[in-house]
Amino acid sequence: MKRSLVKKPRQQKSRSPKPIADLLLEIGVEELPYEFVKPALCSLEEQVDLFFTFHNLSYDQPKVYGTPRRLVLFVEGLAIHQKASTTEVMGPSKSVAFDQAGQPTKAGIGFARGQGIQVETLQVKQTPKGEYVFAVKEDKGRPTITVLSEIIPKILSELSFPKAMKWNETGLRFARPIRWIVALFGGKVAPIEVVGIKAGNRTYGHRVMGGGKPIIVKDFKTYNQGLERRGVIVDPERRRATIQKQIDRLCVKAGVELNDDDALIDQAVYTTEWPCAVLGSFKPEYLEVPSEILITSMKEHQGFFSVKNKKSGKLAPHFIAIANNQPKNMSLIRTGNERVLAARLADAKFFFDEDRKVKLEERGKKLTSVTFHYKLGTMAQKQERLVKLVTIIAPFLKNVDDDLINRCRKAAALCKADLLTGIVGEFPELQGVMGGEYAKHDGESEVVSRAIREQYLPRAIEGELPATVAGQVLSLADRLDSIAAFFYIGIVPTGSEDPFGLRRHATAIVRIVIEENLQINLGTCIEHAMNVVAEDGFRSVPGFEHEGRRRIAEFILERVRHYGRIVYAMRDDVIESVLKPASDEAIDLVDLVQKMKALEAVTKKPEFDPLIVGFKRAHRLVEKEQWTREPVDQARFQDAAESALHKAVVSEHGRIEALVKAGEYSQALDALVGLKPAIDAFFAAVMVNAEDQAIRSNRLSLLKEVDELFMSFADFSQIVVQGR
Repeated sequence: MKRSLVKKPRQQKSRSPKPIADLLLEIGVEELPYEFVKPALCSLEEQVDLFFTFHNLSYDQPKVYGTPRRLVLFVEGLAIHQKASTTEVMGPSKSVAFDQAGQPTKAGIGFARGQGIQVETLQVKQTPKGEYVFAVKEDKGRPTITVLSEIIPKILSELSFPKAMKWNETGLRFARPIRWIVALFGGKVAPIEVVGIKAGNRTYGHRVMGGGKPIIVKDFKTYNQGLERRGVIVDPERRRATIQKQIDRLCVKAGVELNDDDALIDQAVYTTEWPCAVLGSFKPEYLEVPSEILITSMKEHQGFFSVKNKKSGKLAPHFIAIANNQPKNMSLIRTGNERVLAARLADAKFFFDEDRKVKLEERGKKLTSVTFHYKLGTMAQKQERLVKLVTIIAPFLKNVDDDLINRCRKAAALCKADLLTGIVGEFPELQGVMGGEYAKHDGESEVVSRAIREQYLPRAIEGELPATVAGQVLSLADRLDSIAAFFYIGIVPTGSEDPFGLRRHATAIVRIVIEENLQINLGTCIEHAMNVVAEDGFRSVPGFEHEGRRRIAEFILERVRHYGRIVYAMRDDVIESVLKPASDEAIDLVDLVQKMKALEAVTKKPEFDPLIVGFKRAHRLVEKEQWTREPVDQARFQDAAESALHKAVVSEHGRIEALVKAGEYSQALDALVGLKPAIDAFFAAVMVNAEDQAIRSNRLSLLKEVDELFMSFADFSQIVVQGR
């Protein structure tokens, strides 16, 4: 057979549309403050996850980028169609929806109509309550591009900013006016409109370097390339790496080291689109001013990085500025920055020189004109309270003599005076630092000046702690006074509201006490702080006199809970078992943490969970009966297991009590774990609720002994048996 020479046409394979596509969204805005950009990007990522999941859109991990002029979302692998879904709505019972002949009743017809389906499609399903009818609705979903046009405006309306504005008639609140929108899905413009602005495929580059002409965008690759040609690095992490590399190069060239400041790096990242670092200098004579003043002036006023001498570690007469531009002649930027900084440093030196003309003690007399809080009097009254409090707190610490107590009193008597200095008026964050500097200038001892300097430490959750005993005492007194005073007048943090930073004060107390191993009775300190506040004659909220100590103790212990979870990664139930009874006892935070650590360790033993099961059985029985302890009568024992448990409890009671008193918590817990066989044998051998009332009562008393022995260490009823 001859092969045909006629070529058959090639059969075309049918091409189905791609199931996924990429989404690029850019919101072009007027210049955002640098503090707004990072939170806005986090919020954008969260809202995308929330809305996309709710609307059944399959997607890969969204990526967010941003600069002061743009917020960007890029989602790879976004499904081009919503996932199909099935919903079931239960209606009336079958007997109500259909009659005996199987015909729908008015109830069945009404239910179907209400669900928007034909009555014939109702399905009967078996439930625990019997047979019921269900409306089963299949939703095939809609094209993703249609869904995006609806949800993107909603996502943008949900973005959170420290401050927002309504800037046109649409009423949308946004940090700054929106100027353009890029929205591409699968390379095509998505029909999205926000605040009257329709999305397109045009973006704009750097305000100065970009030339003002639009950039046509086809996809994320062309978007990135086009912006870089026009002076924009859209990825914040790339800008961060660029800034760090430039700074390192300048430091090597000048023979200096950077004073590390992550917050300042963040500021540089989010104030620039094309960062360019430049090294400048200032007159060495300004180094006579304390370095904290110079560093703060450079940072707060100009956003400049300070540098230090490699050998001495002292501040060097140079700074590094991050410009949002790359002109041909960088000397112009350098000269301009040097001129501006020179004026700032001249002001700082003037304030410093003027401040030293008046002693802190003289300034302190004028604190009567400074209000602490309108319900809590003046800063002079607070300072007087601190003098009383440090006198009470200092003796609780080890190796504190009368001389140190007197120096603590002196530091407390001067600690707030720097609030009236020119430098602190200009830079409030230098409170305490300048007080310590001026105290030293006035001839006060090193102990006094350092205590004043350290009174606000730690300034943050993970900040530096006071290094001196006097500094620790003053910091504790200051924070206890603030908490006691505001609780006294009924100003207590609620939810996210904490205008006076009382949670931060409580966290600082917890950190100082635990990390400096200060074994003091915090409960007693709280009582003294309350009494000192009461002596000033302020009006307290009703019930504070009787409930105040417990409320403040629980407030501080809540920060201990947080500390235990974050720092030691301890189980919540372990923390709770130790802390629940703590507010009613002497509060030794160091001791409480040691208990938690020991209990956390013993929970990992295989016999611990079975032990807790036995303990909880005993605890529930005596708790249910509200059993008050009565002497155990050994003559009423009917089984050897009763006698064995009683003997084990009695023999271990004294030893466990002694171990707990000595702080040997691991050994005490081992002794409790050793009671497991006796407890298990008791429950296996006897029935507590015996018919004979006397025997029943005696067994409950025995279990009460077990309960009290365990509860003397911690509230074991809070422990959760793992896997249950």
